[in-house]
Amino acid sequence: MAVLCIFAIMTTISMPLLREQVAAREIDSIARRFIAHAHFARQQALHLGEAVLISPFSMSGPIKNGSESWDQGWIIQSGCLAKTSKPNCVAKHWFSQSAIDPIYFKGGGKQFQDPHSGKKGILWNAAGAAKTGHGGFVANRLILGHRRAPELERQLILGSGGRWRICDPARDTKRCH
Repeated sequence: MAVLCIFAIMTTISMPLLREQVAAREIDSIARRFIAHAHFARQQALHLGEAVLISPFSMSGPIKNGSESWDQGWIIQSGCLAKTSKPNCVAKHWFSQSAIDPIYFKGGGKQFQDPHSGKKGILWNAAGAAKTGHGGFVANRLILGHRRAPELERQLILGSGGRWRICDPARDTKRCH
């Protein structure tokens, strides 16, 4: 009976820690997946010599009006994105990520939004630089949260050279700013 009592106490104590560890792994997994897809988009832009876009996605297809959130997932596409596209241009769609629940983008992922057009996404030009629709440089961050562990947060930070890093504000307060 004493052994069962000790086992019950140990389980009760360790369960919240285990739940937090699982949540941390889920949020880290989505962060790494997003960055891998962003790297793929940049590499495709360099390889093809044309703009490639990673943008929010919905079940009805790529977002057009800029009101949607990254929480529904994202898609990588190229072709027919620039004003200078050829008349017989064929759009290419690569893989996409569907909804990422219980992970979510804090603020709906509004950080990567072109201030001129209101469109969300990261447009990689043929030189592999992240640019807005009007040619401005994009250096920003997306902030991931977890619904079951609200205290968890990961910041996906895009630097000026196209390099990404994942920052945990609970541990890396200096690197996150």
